[in-house]
Amino acid sequence: MRQPPEPNYEYEIARLVSAYTKAMYRIATELQRLDVTDITRANSAAALAEVVRILAELNGQSAEWVTRNLPIAAADGVAAAIYALGVADTFEEARRIAKFNRMNKAMVDAVIADTQADLLAVTQNVERKVRAAVRQVTADSMRANMARGVNGRRTVSRDILDGLRMKLGDSVNTGIIDAAGRRWRPEVYVDMVTRTKTMEAHMEATINEGVAREAFYGVISRHGATDACRNWEGKVVKLVPDAPGNYPYLGDLRGGREIFHPNCKHVVTPVRKPVE
Repeated sequence: MRQPPEPNYEYEIARLVSAYTKAMYRIATELQRLDVTDITRANSAAALAEVVRILAELNGQSAEWVTRNLPIAAADGVAAAIYALGVADTFEEARRIAKFNRMNKAMVDAVIADTQADLLAVTQNVERKVRAAVRQVTADSMRANMARGVNGRRTVSRDILDGLRMKLGDSVNTGIIDAAGRRWRPEVYVDMVTRTKTMEAHMEATINEGVAREAFYGVISRHGATDACRNWEGKVVKLVPDAPGNYPYLGDLRGGREIFHPNCKHVVTPVRKPVE
């Protein structure tokens, strides 16, 4: 079996994660500028407008990243199948002749749409939480001052001030809550999503190209994994459910906890004959 190079998109993923990290820092800085001892409606509105502007800029960056990088990952997947099946002598040659078939064109469009939706959900959630926190902190600050009858720094206790600042800070730290109820910092969630989606685009393209070239089996890559993935390294799988042989079907393994989980680096190399 000819083994294509391992896909590696660390540099590009790191660039996008860095953009989110910087944006969240800018938002946190903007919120910390608010004087929680005496917030006015005008001040909070100005801060929210700047937050919206930062997030809109970030959405543009992420959309551009997705439309540029996911097709590259998919094209690498096509090239991986072409090289593995011996259609090209070198991987670079395979890259030059790689083209998307109908299945891969549809797949790339779907993965791009899914990824953009996932990333947009992060910024929408941050904006929603920041708006809610600013409204609540503004109201709390006004009530605290009103209860003491005067406006000034000494009218609000240190505990109240710290609590107000914490509410503002927490609104930025939780970018999204997933279906399992786990709370993710925006940049950590973005790292997971983009890493998972680029590998998904690569592997789906590899499988589609392999099946189109009548390769109905695949071999799971080896990385010396220490988690449950190690039990599947080097194993033969079916790329289509009705292929002959007593091998697990790849579709039944994906999305599970043992292999091909989020952040998983394993790929499948197509082969025409199942040899372990």
